[in-house]
Amino acid sequence: MTELVHLDVESAIATITLDSPANRNALSAQLRRELIAHLGTALADESARVIVLSHTGRVFCSGMDLKETRGAGVSEQGVNEVPAILTTLWTSPKPVVARVAGPARAGGVGLVSACDIAVAATDASFAFSEVRIGVVPAVISVTVLPRLLPRAAHELFLTGETFDAVRAVTVGLVNSAVPAEGLDAEVARYTEMLRLGAPGALAATKRMLRAERPASMAGQFAEMQELSAGFFAGEEGQEGMRAFAEKRKPAWVVEG
Repeated sequence: MTELVHLDVESAIATITLDSPANRNALSAQLRRELIAHLGTALADESARVIVLSHTGRVFCSGMDLKETRGAGVSEQGVNEVPAILTTLWTSPKPVVARVAGPARAGGVGLVSACDIAVAATDASFAFSEVRIGVVPAVISVTVLPRLLPRAAHELFLTGETFDAVRAVTVGLVNSAVPAEGLDAEVARYTEMLRLGAPGALAATKRMLRAERPASMAGQFAEMQELSAGFFAGEEGQEGMRAFAEKRKPAWVVEG
């Protein structure tokens, strides 16, 4: 059986590539299994500091494989496996960057939204097309809604309208939209910046960004003060301050 998802680790960057162009990188059962497996491998690999989710072919991801879902019962729908993929991307202690060179639809937009940073070619397009085939963008809403402006969420979820990468930046779905010929350079710009961060500090920062805030400002300051002090006194913080004083790169920076 031909592999539909590939993993390559080089210079501390783990690149996971969707490679099922025949069905527009749809989330088939095989692709879902391989994607979650490669994510697990990348997370367990200590040499991998940043994860890039990329693709081959014209389309980033067209969403669920409708050929597989037609006629299947509730318990057999592949959508029941998607939460594990989105959760793994969202909670990954390593930063995840989406490289979007082509259209993303439905569940494919869910993948983009679950990544920490998303970079798209200006000619890429997006749509929450679920309502147009009689289903609800329910599962992906868990990762999409925290990204989108509320007005835009109502508009785009209810209409299913296709929108471009520039609009995706405006509504908060994508960080950067660049011409196709500059896409890889823009992804590299982000990954190079992310590689400069200390692994423990990056993981803790991601947890902080995901956490619910205490009800009171005093409680929030107390929690954040404890987190900050622990890292200032910790191994990474001390090494970072020594490196700054000694005008050198800290120990965690991997030369690429």
